[in-house]
Amino acid sequence: MTIKTPIGYTTRDEIFVRDRNIATEILGQLDFIDMIFLAATGQTPSAPMKRMANTLMVAVTDHGLTPSAIAARLTILGAPESIQGAVAAGLLGAGNHFLGTMQLSAQMLKDAVAGLAPDADGAAFDACAAALVREYRAGKRIVPGIGHPIHIKGDPRVPALRRVARECGFEGRHWQLATAIERAAQAEYGKLLPLNAAGAVGACVADMELDPLWARGFALIGRSAGLVAHLLDEKRAPLGQKLWDLVLAQDDSAELAGHDNPIPQRARALNAGKA
Repeated sequence: MTIKTPIGYTTRDEIFVRDRNIATEILGQLDFIDMIFLAATGQTPSAPMKRMANTLMVAVTDHGLTPSAIAARLTILGAPESIQGAVAAGLLGAGNHFLGTMQLSAQMLKDAVAGLAPDADGAAFDACAAALVREYRAGKRIVPGIGHPIHIKGDPRVPALRRVARECGFEGRHWQLATAIERAAQAEYGKLLPLNAAGAVGACVADMELDPLWARGFALIGRSAGLVAHLLDEKRAPLGQKLWDLVLAQDDSAELAGHDNPIPQRARALNAGKA
């Protein structure tokens, strides 16, 4: 029985990715975006596809002290020898609330647009968007790709992503629906729930005609670089211990207020001894 993958293989003397010799046909000739597409599809991307993919990964590389960055910093605090563990800890939180929302948005947009006629007009897109928002609200689900806990008036990345999408030829029907969803959500909920970066990335990926899984993949690749940056910064200017100290300080305040909680004493003992 032979077990192999079309992505790559090795011999004693050579390494091949998609049947290209990595030493003579790839290194020094393809950049990282080329390599991502080559490995995943067997082909290098067109110039517009390459620029768009690059832009998407740059957009999600960092967003400050997000849950993923905090998880990575706290992990390296406890396991300073494990940069891979710290990056993994940060990426494990890339689920349906953070980062992974991009895949959900892309899938929602693709499914909805597939049900629209090729010549659907603006009114049809508005009706589709309104039905989607009502469906999500009735099911008490969050519409992926809209709203933001910080950028309540609008995610600053969205106009830039849309501009690049337009320039690359990827501002199509999925972008049109995403914009209609933003309007429909405001009408349904009575407040602005602006399209966010996850929704913009989802629209781009859908208009690039890629599998929605690519949206989460781009997020993971970009955020990996951001997490490595956070870990380098953690080594230079540690924040993990300060985050832990804030928790202990709050526990102390609770004790002073008369709360009987043995956990703070245990936590301080462990912290003091680095147990």
